[in-house]
Amino acid sequence: MTDVPMSPSQGQSRTGKIILRWVLYIALGLFALFYLMPLFVMVTTSLKSLDEIRTGDLIALPRAVTFDAWRTAWSGACTGVQCEGMQPYFWNSMLIAIPGVAISTLLGAMNGYVIAQWRFRGSNIIFSLMLFGCFIPFQVVLLPMARTLGLMGIAGTIPGLIFVHVIYGIGFTTLFFRNYYVSIPSELTKAAKVDGAGFFRIFWSIFLPLSLPIIVVTVIWQFTQIWNDFLFGVSFSQAGTQPVTVALNNIVNSTTGVKEYNVDMAAAIIAALPTLFVYVVAGKYFIRGLTAGSVKG
Repeated sequence: MTDVPMSPSQGQSRTGKIILRWVLYIALGLFALFYLMPLFVMVTTSLKSLDEIRTGDLIALPRAVTFDAWRTAWSGACTGVQCEGMQPYFWNSMLIAIPGVAISTLLGAMNGYVIAQWRFRGSNIIFSLMLFGCFIPFQVVLLPMARTLGLMGIAGTIPGLIFVHVIYGIGFTTLFFRNYYVSIPSELTKAAKVDGAGFFRIFWSIFLPLSLPIIVVTVIWQFTQIWNDFLFGVSFSQAGTQPVTVALNNIVNSTTGVKEYNVDMAAAIIAALPTLFVYVVAGKYFIRGLTAGSVKG
């Protein structure tokens, strides 16, 4: 069997596609380099000594790599009158983010399950109000939230910050799970009812096992929102309960002594590492989960 020779028009079309593909790759590569340049500067600056930063080039690689700035940022940088670094505040953020993500995800899953599969009178109104709550600016809820935390006796505490993030995140988590659960056939719920399964049995045995894609989306979203929050952290915390973003702000804006840019850069990277790790590990599942519930609803 002989190969059919390619016509000139087909050859030109194939060459044009190859050229277009390489132009696209080059353009995307340039955009990626432009986007990653700040991170590159942060990393290289954190690995330089102060003398090299003052006399060297901003985007040059370090002549002598040193991790002294990282050690100082983690356990010795001053955040005010105390010089204990980012370490205690990092763990404060962990203590806030992990329970906040878990509780808001579970409550959002149950709310979405009820609104999508157990419709009742006024369910659409309740969902609309929760959706409206997603777009209320942070600044609007500061005073009523501070009053509520005071009445509950948890103002300035880590449980108080967890409560704030759970309340503010329920609207988003409910939206995610509701849009995902409406794509699940209601016949599953009806069949389970016929077999004698109740509300919680259906939720735990049928819907939660099917919810892994949207759970990943919700966890990434909530973890990022809670970890990167500054306004709630600085408004509802006190000494000993402040999150890592407040500590980073205090380190960078400190005016005592010599300005240590390498320590500032190391502290900023330490504060960003958890969210960066989450997106690197589960980023592809985030996009997949967002589109999983987009067929109906």
